[in-house]
Parts: sequence; structure tokens; C-alpha cells
Amino acid sequence: MKVDKMLVDKVARLANLEFDEAAKEKMVSDMDKIISFIDKLEELDTKSVQPLVYMSEETNVLRADEVGEHITKEDALKNAPKKDSDYFKVPKVLKK
Repeated sequence: MKVDKMLVDKVARLANLEFDEAAKEKMVSDMDKIISFIDKLEELDTKSVQPLVYMSEETNVLRADEVGEHITKEDALKNAPKKDSDYFKVPKVLKK
């Protein structure tokens, strides 16, 4: 794959980036190095390597959901700075 300024311009437009000429030249060089590295990796024989599904063998240990004690509405509203009979009052966020 040939990396040139047109390709960098296209990728920059897709990524909503802007480069000056010096940065564009550096990006051409960097992208060319990345493509060369990928081409080098393609030379490896990976037929006997299993695809990587997870980055580690560890699994999450999650606790089971259990119904427990809960706070009453009155207790929840007790320390609220502004409240109605059943709800917290908060400042308006959306403007019409």
C-alpha cells in the first residue's frame, strides 16, 4: 500500500483532523512505517495460533443479585436541600 499526502488528507478528513505541511509529511512517514510493520507481521506463519478472544485468562467474579434492605422514601428525602412531597427538586437543565 502506498502512503502519500492524498491518503493522509483522506484519513484526516474522515477523522476530522487538520495537519500543516510539516505534520502531513511526518504522518506520511509514520503511516508508511505502520504499513511496513503490518506487512512484516503478515510474513509470519500463524496457522497453528488460536485466535485471541480475551486478553487474559481471568474471569470476572460477580456477586449474585440479592434483595436486601432498602431506604424508605421519607429517609431518602430527609436530607434533600429541595424536595416536594414525593420527589427531589433540582434546577432546570433543559431550555425550551
